[in-house]
Amino acid sequence: RCQRWVENCRRADLEDKTPDQLNKHYRLCAKHFETSMICRSSPYRTVLRDNAVPTIFDLTSHLNNPHSRHRKRIKELSEDEIRTLKQQKIDEAFEQEQATQESNENNEQNTVSEEGGEEQEEEAVPLTLEERENKDYLKSLFEILILMGKQNIPLDGHNVDELPEGIFTSDNFQALLEYRINGGDEVLRKRFEMTAVNLEYCSKTQQKQMLEICENCVREETLREVRDSHFFSVVTDEVVDIAGEEHLPVLVRFVDDSHNLREEFIGFLPYEADPEILAVKFHTTITEKWGLNMEYCRGQAYIVSSGFASKMKVVATRLLEKYPQAVYTLCSSCALNVWLAKSVPVVGVSIALGIIEDVCCLFNQSPQLLVELENTISALFQDNEEKGNELKKICRSQWTGRHDTFEVLVDLLQALVLCLDAVSSDSSVRWNNFIVGRAFVLSSALTDFDFIVTIVVMKNILSFTRAFGKNLQGQTSDVFFAAGSLTAVLHSLNEVMENIEVYHEFWFEEATNLATKLDVQIKLPGKFCRAQQGNLDPDMTSENYYKEILSIPTVEHIIQELKDIFSEQHLKALKCLSLVPSVMGQLKFNTAEEHHADMFRNDLPNPDTLSAELHCWRIKWKHRGKDIELPATIYEALHLPDIKFFPNVYALLKVLCLLPVMKVENEKYGMGRKRLKAYLKNTLTEQRSSNLALLNINFDIKHDLDLMVDTYIKLYP
Repeated sequence: RCQRWVENCRRADLEDKTPDQLNKHYRLCAKHFETSMICRSSPYRTVLRDNAVPTIFDLTSHLNNPHSRHRKRIKELSEDEIRTLKQQKIDEAFEQEQATQESNENNEQNTVSEEGGEEQEEEAVPLTLEERENKDYLKSLFEILILMGKQNIPLDGHNVDELPEGIFTSDNFQALLEYRINGGDEVLRKRFEMTAVNLEYCSKTQQKQMLEICENCVREETLREVRDSHFFSVVTDEVVDIAGEEHLPVLVRFVDDSHNLREEFIGFLPYEADPEILAVKFHTTITEKWGLNMEYCRGQAYIVSSGFASKMKVVATRLLEKYPQAVYTLCSSCALNVWLAKSVPVVGVSIALGIIEDVCCLFNQSPQLLVELENTISALFQDNEEKGNELKKICRSQWTGRHDTFEVLVDLLQALVLCLDAVSSDSSVRWNNFIVGRAFVLSSALTDFDFIVTIVVMKNILSFTRAFGKNLQGQTSDVFFAAGSLTAVLHSLNEVMENIEVYHEFWFEEATNLATKLDVQIKLPGKFCRAQQGNLDPDMTSENYYKEILSIPTVEHIIQELKDIFSEQHLKALKCLSLVPSVMGQLKFNTAEEHHADMFRNDLPNPDTLSAELHCWRIKWKHRGKDIELPATIYEALHLPDIKFFPNVYALLKVLCLLPVMKVENEKYGMGRKRLKAYLKNTLTEQRSSNLALLNINFDIKHDLDLMVDTYIKLYP
């Protein structure tokens, strides 16, 4: 097709160029194409159809006009011509916006491929000097905004409350603008040289408009790759506070052109208290605002804080009703036991999780405090140094996200209490007031009997799912065999439920022994006694109270949650992991993927040849050379040089690795979540911006300044 383009343009000097060189270094004006060849799918890009060929050329006009060889020029126009042209541009922009709104309503996933597509880079109408200067000015503003986003510089500088009355100081945006003017930016200098010193160069409204365009253009680059790969999965992280409002971070998983599984951050969604409204807005944002077709969604997962789990489960259920193939799964970045604990609808468990996070946070903030804790552990575990060293090593990690968090906490509890007590009662000036105050509060929380019973019961219940959850975050073969062990896990938990009286008696005895060691009084919670207002049942013992309010509802919830998250469809998908050669080898190549692959039949390029292809795939690995190792992961299998000869296997592997329960094998392609965490950690709540956050987290995504400027002019003529 590139050859036809060159021939039609009569450019003999380009005939020896490769298609890649032509695509990268040369552009053709849109006016050389028939209108039917141009597809405008959004206000942010103009794309050619797959079969577009330039046919409109005037190859004789240059003979009579020696100046026509200058393709880009600034033409001085009369005032009447300027007015006419401006009116035309305003009319065109309005029509474009109307067309955009209509196309958004009918937006489809399968947009036109951009292979060889050329963006319209030249204006059909010559630019006036004023318009050219305006574009250069806007480009400078966009460059500053992108710099602020990438470097995580908040828009606002000093808070007005911090300044004496009558003192004016620039915000960060204006300060950078002034710095650029002083650095020799003539475009900005001409624009503002006659402006008052204390006048805003760019209003907050205009900054907001430009930031939204920056955000949309950067997001569009990722979304374009997602659409090109067709299939994807959606993952949300814990609810976060953005400038005083709760938002859900949304990430998307897809396999790119280089066969790499990637997990990218694509934006924040305002959180809604009503789960039904949240489900509708979640769906609308993904499909209408971001232009993804949920028919291609093959997985969904939600990492949630305590208290939000039930609401996000409603979102998952509503999406499953519309899109049955969007399998609801666990997320690979969250341990199963932590996820289960956060989803338990018992207030005491939510409070305990909050206390655990606060304790971990306090010790991570102060290296000296961590040393004090290690010394306390050494003193307590003199008779078992190996255990003491293991606990000290755990203390220096993010132990609140482990599969055995509650076991670690029970082992550490005495050391934590003794250490915090020593800090809070230290009369020297060794510790600052903040640490002393927090140590006192947290020591009181840790020595509350309600907290002790909760962590002991959670430790014992979650011990039944610990090995299962650990395997889910292991190698591909571990995940495959874990899927087959779910029945045994559920059987054990059901047996616990049937004999809860006996099990709870043992758990409560363990809790009372731990409380006695810490000199904690064994009693009913004060809030429960106060609520009874003197009408307390004399037969109500602490043991019976915690059995009814904690043990029974927690076991019941975990059984149901495991059934929901590991649905029949999810388990069938995990059974397809036997396609991975190392798993095949462990099964002695006696596998039956055809039966489980039925759910993905419509995703295959040649479903009728699946059986024969799978047979060839098994034979290939069964009779491999002695020096050839079996690929152990989906990532390795997708990068095999001959994978293209197995199109159905490739399609199945590609869809399987999209399941959020599968980990991103190559760390550099899973940086979206780490960068999100870093942004939230390094940015004060009131200085966070959903627009700037996207630029900061996706700082390595290419951006087109001309596209941003043109979009701004179209949307705000």
